[in-house]
Amino acid sequence: MRKPRDFDTELKALEDKARELKTRKVQQLGELVIATGADQLSSDELAGALVAITETKDTAKREAWAKRGVMFFESGSRRTASASERNVRSAPAQPGSAQSPAGGTGSQ
Repeated sequence: MRKPRDFDTELKALEDKARELKTRKVQQLGELVIATGADQLSSDELAGALVAITETKDTAKREAWAKRGVMFFESGSRRTASASERNVRSAPAQPGSAQSPAGGTGSQ
């Protein structure tokens, strides 16, 4: 006879994993902000830029920002290049996620 599943234990394990993933994502976003120099902006400026980027529907602008982001990571021009920051790029991009606003294309 099979042992019954412990749904409470499985649920707790899933919640722990979700919490761990969220913590890792927050850490990586913070590292990205620092690596790009965006930590020099005020919270209001940074939030405004991110809102503008997420509202941008112009595909050409988004592609240009993505290319600039790729160049940024490949150039190694980041201010701090700790091992954890090098892993920022390996995190899967979320649909509609913010991309580098720099590049002279502006937002909308």
